[in-house]
Amino acid sequence: MNAIALQLQFTDSATTKIKNLIADENNTNIKLRIYITGGGCSGFQYNFTLDDKIKEDDFTLEKQGVTLVVDPMSLQYLVGGSVDYSEGLEGSRFIVTNPNAKTTCGCGSSFSI
Repeated sequence: MNAIALQLQFTDSATTKIKNLIADENNTNIKLRIYITGGGCSGFQYNFTLDDKIKEDDFTLEKQGVTLVVDPMSLQYLVGGSVDYSEGLEGSRFIVTNPNAKTTCGCGSSFSI
């Protein structure tokens, strides 16, 4: 088990959505990358992208045949967190539950430490 598996989880709902995205792209090398940037109304912002490359220092977590990729700088802000996927009245989105966040914005896409 690699280090990220102990530090970050992703739910079955997120796994299913990633599988659907991979099927839509018709590229089995695609992974979901989560990364943190400065910005948003709370200081830091969660970002997601489909990526078919893994950098040497990236951390990966595999579940049910799909891979979540996180760079080391972003991982430090996500330790102990989880990634979920939700569809509802607010739209569809990946949601990060982050125990390190002191505050979050109303939409849940940005946070402060």
